[in-house]
Amino acid sequence: MRIIVVGGGIAGLVTALSLHAAGFSPLVHESAREIHAVGVGINLLPHAVRELTELGLGDELAAIGLPPRELLYCDRAGERVWSEPLGIVAGYRWPQYSVHRGRLQLMLLAAVRQRMGEDAVRTGMSFQRCEQHPAGVRAHFVDRRSGAECVEEADVLVGADGIDSVLRAQLHPGEGLTHANGVHMWRGVSEYPHILGGRTIVVAGGRPGSKFVAYPLVDPPAEGGNALMNWVLEIRKEEGAGALDRSNRPIRTSEALERLSGWKLPWIDLPALIGGSTGIYEYPMLDRDPLPRWSFDRVTLLGDAAHPMFPMGMNGGSQSIVDARVLAWCLTRESDPARALLRYDAMRREPLNRLVLANRQLGPEKIIALAEDFGGELPRERAESVSREYKRLAGCTAEGLNDRHSWSTSPVRFH
Repeated sequence: MRIIVVGGGIAGLVTALSLHAAGFSPLVHESAREIHAVGVGINLLPHAVRELTELGLGDELAAIGLPPRELLYCDRAGERVWSEPLGIVAGYRWPQYSVHRGRLQLMLLAAVRQRMGEDAVRTGMSFQRCEQHPAGVRAHFVDRRSGAECVEEADVLVGADGIDSVLRAQLHPGEGLTHANGVHMWRGVSEYPHILGGRTIVVAGGRPGSKFVAYPLVDPPAEGGNALMNWVLEIRKEEGAGALDRSNRPIRTSEALERLSGWKLPWIDLPALIGGSTGIYEYPMLDRDPLPRWSFDRVTLLGDAAHPMFPMGMNGGSQSIVDARVLAWCLTRESDPARALLRYDAMRREPLNRLVLANRQLGPEKIIALAEDFGGELPRERAESVSREYKRLAGCTAEGLNDRHSWSTSPVRFH
């Protein structure tokens, strides 16, 4: 079966690896002319780490990521309002990892090319449209190097081309613009000494637009040295501030420090952290409304193309990885590709639609918003209830993940 995957990001590459492991021959088309290690930090939750481990990538992932052991919510003065264990410490059989997004993408790209050949990922191929016919799908691309139009035939077409998916726009014409909540994230990476033992994710502040996040991505090369720290400052743009800026504009260090002037976190020298950043860039917080359908005969959506969500609960990238594994599993369970895609749609769409809406209601970060209203540390049972309900909704409770069957379709040998 010939399968074309549109998009060579994390979702698309894991889709290719999952399909290959299931015995298929996928081909990835990526619009960028070259794939570079760009971006900042991402957290892979245990349900995603399990899938990558079962794809034979556990050692590679451990080599580029750090396993956080604690999530700490605190107020703007650094006072604890809630904390909980993460990964192995929380009873999962698999760790959680904080990793640089670009390093993760290059690791996945190397695995695809090693297992499937150098030509398994074609860069500079901009997807334009597709048509279905009784025997399959005809996908149209433009080669960005030559300007020539290329037409590819496939049995299945998978759109993993992100929040601005061209394939999604064709399947759901007239959907319109992305949905914004007025919050912009100023993100940076900086060399800075470990804080709080070096295995803690800190979320400080209160409601969206008034939060600061920090966690390490790489340990110091020597004791007492600097780690590589990922940080995020959320700001809220005033109403009527103009059209939504999606240019990922650079932010001046002085501008970021001014926004942080009222923060007093005792275990972070904020001017030093911000001042040491290699670059600070602005990203609006965006999602899209849930879709009534992902799969149309031999065409389907996956990852951010299917369910872009606000970054509450660190779940977007992780759920994309699970999507890829479930899709491959479904394709091995049905002789008809269209039935397989409908099965995948039925298994994943509604749970992910509910998660998109839950993230609009702050997801697990409702805890820190409630604590701001409460005026201090929340009663333990209240915070535990919010955290537990979100994990259940996301399908990532420790007991549920540990006991769930594998999405692997057969024993796979990797060389």
